[in-house]
Amino acid sequence: MLYEIEFPLASLNAETAEAALQDIGAISITFVDRGDEPVLEPKPGEFRLWSDTAVRALFDDAHEAAVTIGELASRLGPHITAAARLRAVEARGWERAWMQDWKSMRFGRRLWVCPTEDEPPADPHAVVVRLDPGLAFGTGTHPTTALCLQLLDALPLAGRSMIDYGCGSGILGIAALKLGASHVIAVDLDPQALIATRDNANRNHVAARLEIQGVPALLSAADLVVANILAEPLIELFPVLRAACKTGGDLVLSGLLKSQAYAVKAAYCSGFDMVQVFGRDDWCCIHARRTA
Repeated sequence: MLYEIEFPLASLNAETAEAALQDIGAISITFVDRGDEPVLEPKPGEFRLWSDTAVRALFDDAHEAAVTIGELASRLGPHITAAARLRAVEARGWERAWMQDWKSMRFGRRLWVCPTEDEPPADPHAVVVRLDPGLAFGTGTHPTTALCLQLLDALPLAGRSMIDYGCGSGILGIAALKLGASHVIAVDLDPQALIATRDNANRNHVAARLEIQGVPALLSAADLVVANILAEPLIELFPVLRAACKTGGDLVLSGLLKSQAYAVKAAYCSGFDMVQVFGRDDWCCIHARRTA
């Protein structure tokens, strides 16, 4: 049996609270909204919380809950003792539980994304990406990732280089390599994303053709640049992504609501011709081509 301790962050520093919880053995830490306050798009590297934030930490039964709360209060202040709420939590493989309903999916004519242990699709021409991302990163279920995968399946990728900016699980770069791309540079500001990308590249036997970089990245211009992020960071990244795309190369921008497409297109009109904008649900993807 596990137990969860929840307390209001209030005036505490989030990093201080997280460090204290890790010191006393928390096996997971989550920051949640106590009200109903939206957090709008963060800038790259920005960690933005709600004005009324709760901290939830999960512990095993190595220590009694009362002892744990006492240790936490000694690090963060005596008010924690009165503010903290405690509840028992059933022990489960939470990092795997969500994947029970995740099934193999096809994107375009031949590209498939499959859980690691699923049987391969019957189609002899299928290009299969095996993915085991854990909790944090994309599997293709979100419309913006699905749109990118669909476009990758349609583009001529054989022998072309690609930059996957904001790589997450590495799904887009790995798919491109499976579809014939010669080399992919995967970039992300989150070190855990780079670890996940490397692990997934090894699982798909394409690691030799994939290079990972943190931010800021040192990029040589590529034939294809894909950035599945958010609208505001994409607008700010225009100089970086323009320089990263060869003349005549393809640019794919995603992570956008349909209502944000105009602003992003306007930011990239200098240096790119718009090829198409296509969408799914409330989301869309922009395909552009680098001009001289």
